[in-house]
Amino acid sequence: MKYDVFFSISQTPVDGALPSEAAMLRSFFEQVEAADRLGYGTAWVAESHLSSEVQKTHRDPVIPHWQGEVGLNTDVFQLAARIFARTERIEVGSAVMNLLCNGGPIAHAERLAAFLALHGLDPAERRRLRLGFSAGRFEFMNRAHGVRPRSELEEAAWPVLRGQVFGEACEIFLRLTQGAALSSDEVHAPRLERGMFRSDEHWQEVRGLAEEAGALGDDGAIHLPRRWEFERLKIVPQEVRWDLCDLIVGSHDPELQVAVNAWAPVKVFNLSITAPEVVEATHERMARAYHPDGGPWRREHMPRTVMVFLNEQPGRTGEQRRADAAQEADRALRAYWTALQGTVDEATLEGAAENAVIGDAEAVAAQLSERYHPEDRLMLWFDFFNHDSARVVSNMRAFMEQVVPRIEGAR
Repeated sequence: MKYDVFFSISQTPVDGALPSEAAMLRSFFEQVEAADRLGYGTAWVAESHLSSEVQKTHRDPVIPHWQGEVGLNTDVFQLAARIFARTERIEVGSAVMNLLCNGGPIAHAERLAAFLALHGLDPAERRRLRLGFSAGRFEFMNRAHGVRPRSELEEAAWPVLRGQVFGEACEIFLRLTQGAALSSDEVHAPRLERGMFRSDEHWQEVRGLAEEAGALGDDGAIHLPRRWEFERLKIVPQEVRWDLCDLIVGSHDPELQVAVNAWAPVKVFNLSITAPEVVEATHERMARAYHPDGGPWRREHMPRTVMVFLNEQPGRTGEQRRADAAQEADRALRAYWTALQGTVDEATLEGAAENAVIGDAEAVAAQLSERYHPEDRLMLWFDFFNHDSARVVSNMRAFMEQVVPRIEGAR
């Protein structure tokens, strides 16, 4: 297994305590420096945009019960530069960068090139930026940047169309980062078909609007204008160490996972809470579809988030530690789902607990060995609803020193 760390930098109250932004960032760097010393492979950092508190005043807030801010990292490039400057071995991953906001795919392609040009100035540099990219966590973030329906037809089709918009952005971003000179006329335009819709009622509603707008083609599909229109362009700088970047798409859409690999080797991000049969189907699909420039597909190409509730605190028996860990997990998960939904559904809570590892070192090692393949890459989430940085670091150390040897020794 590959052992990485996932950081949320989520500024939300825990047990009545709400750290300042500066305290949150200091704790993050304390933890990422510890992860570097302990031998974790990659520090994956969540990305979020715009105030979660202020969005609660919107007409249709997406997380009306959340207190504080979902996340404080808005720019992986600035953060990665700081991490690389303060560490020696650990790599950096974005979990995940929003490709649609803050300028869209062209701006992100050029920012990535600029970062890699600077990061790669030292010819001895080998640490990579693992760039996970997606359509963003919440749609209010994208709408603020103009990525929104432009007509009654697009409004009706938006639950389906927004996936096509992300696909358009992926094509622009990937072709530019692979060195292409490109105009928008060379990019696939959105095309909607019946099979993309969950119900015949929704399709008929959108189809009727498309007929009125003259957007229904002779092929029976709905054809819509591109989101980004531009004359031929090419990003700079061009003398870039692209070998210092991994590209990872954050999408569960099988067709998109395949499509992006037409332009570059693109891995798949974070299917940790997906049914095992879907995970295995993804590996089988990517073994066929992965771009040949990336070499053979490997399981570690699909990093998976794992919430870790580990208790190896001194002065307690194994049974007591397991009970303490179970209480810690229950408290954190209840707080999280209450923040997201305003209430806790016991079935949801039980499902969330099944996607976490909980207990002392022996129990956690057994759970990981049972649930994950020996060649998986795990993004271990220690700071989940936990602002006690010393305890987070202690858990990270206990994992590497007591959990990992048990997993490796059992093989």
